[in-house]
Amino acid sequence: MGYKHLEFNRDSIFLVTGGAGFIGSNICEAILDMGYQVRCMDNFSTGKRENIEGLLHNKNFTLVEDDIRNYEACLVVCEGVDYVLHQAAWGSVPRSIEMPLLYEEINIRGTLNMMEAARQQGVKKLVYASSSSVYGDHPVLPKKEGQEGELLSPYALTKRVDEEYGKLYTKLYGLDTYGLRYFNVFGRRQDPDGAYATVIPKFIKQLLNNAQPTINGDGKQSRDFTYIENVIEANLKACLAPSEAAGQSFYIAYGGRDYLIDICHELCKALGKDVEPIFGLERAGDIKHSNADISKARELLGYEPEWSFELGIKGRLSGIGRNCSEMFGC
Repeated sequence: MGYKHLEFNRDSIFLVTGGAGFIGSNICEAILDMGYQVRCMDNFSTGKRENIEGLLHNKNFTLVEDDIRNYEACLVVCEGVDYVLHQAAWGSVPRSIEMPLLYEEINIRGTLNMMEAARQQGVKKLVYASSSSVYGDHPVLPKKEGQEGELLSPYALTKRVDEEYGKLYTKLYGLDTYGLRYFNVFGRRQDPDGAYATVIPKFIKQLLNNAQPTINGDGKQSRDFTYIENVIEANLKACLAPSEAAGQSFYIAYGGRDYLIDICHELCKALGKDVEPIFGLERAGDIKHSNADISKARELLGYEPEWSFELGIKGRLSGIGRNCSEMFGC
């Protein structure tokens, strides 16, 4: 199970865009540990140099500091590449509502640049990060591909457009593309700071600082939290997926459902804290409930996630005690 048993040609070259980010750096590290070559492309607008410091001296690792909005740079970095794992994007639903033009520029045009560069350079497969936000306001749980509702944010719109381009590039140009709709990813090197930090690392940092965690809304929102190891598995298995599965999008999650208030209480218990959260205003554009049906990814990609929320959180926290820097960079 997992991904460490997967085999590619020994001289395979992987390009990871956004490779200095939370998800991208974990993917880079995993591929290097498997013995393959990695090119990391990042402009460090959201990625961090410290995320890849431990990789810089690996002979199989190359850092390309450039921007996916620069098509010529995309063309150069794709030369000789077998697999593109496109993670570069700007995340955060609230921030996209504040800056829709920038999101269009980075998430749509940048992704299109990478698809076209991959096509021109003869890349075998392009796997790109989509988002669970594309299912919009559709009320049915669990979420299944093809049951999308009205979009709730510019961020969600950019990811939906990326998927449409992915379909076209497979249909018109024969580039195998695979869209991975991530659900609430968490794990090591995730940034707990800033107004747009995701909930789990933010809760942990607040608790370690003896502060009350802040929940936006009533805490009854539910999420399908997905540990980073599952995301790495999905990306690598998509690289080995049959062309018949190309041009499609897949929900990448564990298939669980946890309420934010329960997550907060579980983290308090794990860290030995006796505090109650503060409840704030709901965030615009947020989806109330998420829970994924991952059967399509299981069937077509061979995706079999091993890491539940409990394994991802409780197992890691028990190993690092009261210091979350190893896991989240707190």
